[in-house]
Amino acid sequence: MNVIFIEPSFPSYQRQFARGLAQAGANVIGIGEAPKDYLSDDLKHYLTHYEQVSSVVDEEALFRTVKWLQEKLYIDRMETTVEAHVMSVARVREAAGIEGTSVRTAYLCRDKTAMKEVLREAGVPCAQSTGADTADGIREFADRVGYPLILKPPAAAGAAGTHRVDNSDELEQLIPSLGPGSIAVEEFVEGHEAFYDTITINGRVAHDFISHYFPNVLEAMRTRWVSPQFVSTNRVDSAPAYDQVKEMGRKVIEALGIETSATHMEWFFGPKGLMFSEIACRPPGVGAWDLYAAGNDFDIYREWAEAVMYGRSTQAPSRRFASGIIALRPERDGHIAGYDGIQEIHNAFNEWVIDSHLPPAGTPTQPVEAGYMANAWIRMRHPDYDELRRMLDAVGRTVQVRAA
Repeated sequence: MNVIFIEPSFPSYQRQFARGLAQAGANVIGIGEAPKDYLSDDLKHYLTHYEQVSSVVDEEALFRTVKWLQEKLYIDRMETTVEAHVMSVARVREAAGIEGTSVRTAYLCRDKTAMKEVLREAGVPCAQSTGADTADGIREFADRVGYPLILKPPAAAGAAGTHRVDNSDELEQLIPSLGPGSIAVEEFVEGHEAFYDTITINGRVAHDFISHYFPNVLEAMRTRWVSPQFVSTNRVDSAPAYDQVKEMGRKVIEALGIETSATHMEWFFGPKGLMFSEIACRPPGVGAWDLYAAGNDFDIYREWAEAVMYGRSTQAPSRRFASGIIALRPERDGHIAGYDGIQEIHNAFNEWVIDSHLPPAGTPTQPVEAGYMANAWIRMRHPDYDELRRMLDAVGRTVQVRAA
């Protein structure tokens, strides 16, 4: 089977998807922006062929490359796992007659206003929202719905470009910086934030995982002193409280027309009950799949490959461990000067540490909003979810990242 995989070298965990495809028996044809000589040796080993393009979101250039490949051999699938590439790849895939996620589904998973309209029609509770092209449109929605509000570019991923406004004065201060184009505006939903991820085959959930944010993403990406975590629970099948999440997830998949794909669904639970937020027809970022693999004793990348190539599932997650990551922020911007408390953590919890990233002294720090893996981090697992939470909290209290 011949599978085109878009942008196999960046971010670095992309090579795991290429590995999964190759080990499942695919001839993996990479199309990316980096020169071939820049690819790592292990990635080159997984690729049968590689083509460089100036931009993988330049649809004309990507289409020309795909058609050139189709003149040489039959292309069975064309896959991408990066949010920013989903829409362009769907258009090229459809134009080239290759099986995979449709343009409609990709559009609904990228445009937040259209997404929520479809979900509400399907009975999936979501925040009130609109797409506003003008400042007056934003003001009208604010007058009707009230504050707090969330403003975000319609196709942004994660917390990128997201703003919370709590009153009309804050809104007026923000409006001049928004620039031209449509803005997704929605009511702020109070409650605990989490996400539901699946590998779906022919519209049916083959594997699912639930992870929790501590604290919610917007606070985590705006507050330096917080050492944020997200934790994947191993109680997905045993806790009845998750039944509603899984039921709503199935409704989302049907409403958006998701067939065979990884999915990522953000949800909140609070005073207004369960409400779904962002939906994506691709895997989660920031290494979440590595946590699922470590917690479940299976190769999730290979399992994804089996799904998209053959429409089948070959492994079952063990649910043996809860697994999580804690991000460790430097005390200030500058350069890493050192770490306090690392030895204490290893003495206490070494058998439960999956891996860690501790940039050496002299490494430039990254801004807080750059995300969970931008600076230092530690990933851990434990058979008991509550004990894992306690250990991650202990890491956050104990480890200090010094910067100068």
